[in-house]
Amino acid sequence: MPVFELTSRISFPPPEFAESSGLLAIGGGLEPDRILAAYQKGIFPWFDNFSPYLWWSPDPRMVLFTKNLHISKSLKKSIKKHKFSVSFDKNFEYVIKMCARIRTNKNEETWITEEMENSYIKLHEMGYAHSVEVWNGSKICGGLYGVSIGSVFFGESMFTLEPDASKTGFVYLVRQLEKWNFPIIDCQVKTDNLKRFGAVEIPRKEFLGYLKELTEKNPAVYGKWCLDDNLEVI
Repeated sequence: MPVFELTSRISFPPPEFAESSGLLAIGGGLEPDRILAAYQKGIFPWFDNFSPYLWWSPDPRMVLFTKNLHISKSLKKSIKKHKFSVSFDKNFEYVIKMCARIRTNKNEETWITEEMENSYIKLHEMGYAHSVEVWNGSKICGGLYGVSIGSVFFGESMFTLEPDASKTGFVYLVRQLEKWNFPIIDCQVKTDNLKRFGAVEIPRKEFLGYLKELTEKNPAVYGKWCLDDNLEVI
């Protein structure tokens, strides 16, 4: 399959035209409207400082059905100690910057370039991008962020400074999304960590069917998010 070159017009080729690697298109820009349009079509940006804009739609797709969340015994035990507190949308900018910084400090490649940070901060200001902060006292020791459209959450990245911090935040997020009737979280590509939480791979065609139903017809939860006070996590 050819890789499509995007223009200034916000438009994407059908995801089914992606290469076997999942690469679909190159170029365009990182305008918030383009990113939102991409997510709704099962496409996401993923590149580094040394490459052009790259847009992907892998097949199969890793997803987590919120009702199928698996929490290990050790993580349950850790959460029950109440070492951490969790919040939503208290400091999005810090979370996304830390997700990038942690990888850089480990000499790992990161797709969270400065331009990417700025685009997602704009999405947060628009009410689409959300962060989860995990606190130990007055310090954020872990977190994650992603984008919400309709009743689908598109996970992007997480970081942790203490054992179980980001995992705890993820559990709180999934439980809250389940309560808000979000049936699915897009995890993009397979990782062992997400697999341990119960995430599975499904055919791209099936994933696109979920997107059409859940991003177009279901009500959205926009603006700043806040955890329910009576949320049952364990």
